Amino acid sequence: MNVIGLMSGTSADGIDAALLEITPGAKQPALRLVHFEVYPFPSGLRRQILRTADAGSGATSEICRLNVLLGELFAKAAVQLSRRAGIPLRDVALIGSHGQTIAHLPNPVVEHSVSVRATLQIGEPSVIAERTGVTTIADFRHRDIAARGEGAPLTPYLHTLLFRHLRQDRMVLNLGGIANLTFLPRGRGPRGVLAFDTGPGNVLIDGLVVRLSGGAMHADLDGRIAAAGAVNRRLLRFLMAHPFLKRHSPKSTGRDTFGPPLIDALLHRAAAQGIPKQDLVATVTAFTAKAVALHVTRDLPAGAVSAELITCGGGVNNLTLIKQLQEALPECRLLSADEAGFPGRAIEASAFALLAYLTACGRPGNLPHITGASHRAILGKIVPGRTFRGIRFT
Repeated sequence: MNVIGLMSGTSADGIDAALLEITPGAKQPALRLVHFEVYPFPSGLRRQILRTADAGSGATSEICRLNVLLGELFAKAAVQLSRRAGIPLRDVALIGSHGQTIAHLPNPVVEHSVSVRATLQIGEPSVIAERTGVTTIADFRHRDIAARGEGAPLTPYLHTLLFRHLRQDRMVLNLGGIANLTFLPRGRGPRGVLAFDTGPGNVLIDGLVVRLSGGAMHADLDGRIAAAGAVNRRLLRFLMAHPFLKRHSPKSTGRDTFGPPLIDALLHRAAAQGIPKQDLVATVTAFTAKAVALHVTRDLPAGAVSAELITCGGGVNNLTLIKQLQEALPECRLLSADEAGFPGRAIEASAFALLAYLTACGRPGNLPHITGASHRAILGKIVPGRTFRGIRFT
């Protein structure tokens, strides 16, 4: 079965599109990455997405139009990916689309005597199905949240298929906008996996660089700004006292926690204490690394401190961040996902291709001991394509 996975992450820097060949197995499916592409968003769209997400209450009309616009762009990415892979869309069975998260609020809030957990991804799947003719499955997080889970992380099952090792404990660290960590104990299957968000990945670093440069820069390329600065220990202690770090799993987070309000607070403290720009970026970079290390040493089995640490996501290009990770976890052997056997940038898009496949087979896609859900659940909403014949759950 050929399945396309589509994904745009917290950093909203474009669409990751992966085409997988998935073959049923006696216990678990076998995966082969056929083709992968990244499609950057048009100029100005990233700012619009982040403005909508960070506002906390974007205009309904803007969210409505952005939902359809992103659906069109996700559909275009699927069409182009299919063409580049040399596989016609009629030979693609499913599209799994994560969409673009603009709010993730998994902590329950009581409203009108009802405990409410919420998440919102946009990129209308009906548009994708209509433009491609392919059955599209989307909104994977909502069912897990309805089952009292966090709705995240949803990638650990894929991490297990790709990276588990019979004799070596491994961890997979995704340094996207938010950092999430998966622990893969040697010789174990999905039930032995532990996973959770550790805090910011690139979101604070990128956000500060945008503000400090007046929008001229969007990231600390190669970690050069942080490398030119010194870590401010007082500010680092303030960051390490963040309430999210004190929580134990299951837990997940997003821009709602590590977004503009925290960036405003950091800029205010830096101005009051006379902290140079480079030191501010260096400190936030150190915070990202130390938050990961804290979770490894506190929340994982003792052997995790000497496990192989497989890194992926945009943060792998931040050489200062990777250096600080190695210093914070000196016994770990760091290697990129590419070095471990699978293209790192393709992992998250591939995860949603796999989740679409599981849904089509009537199989659960969440791991309740990771998300906190009350039970395993079949995830996503199915939008039939032109040749849809129904799905028989067995």
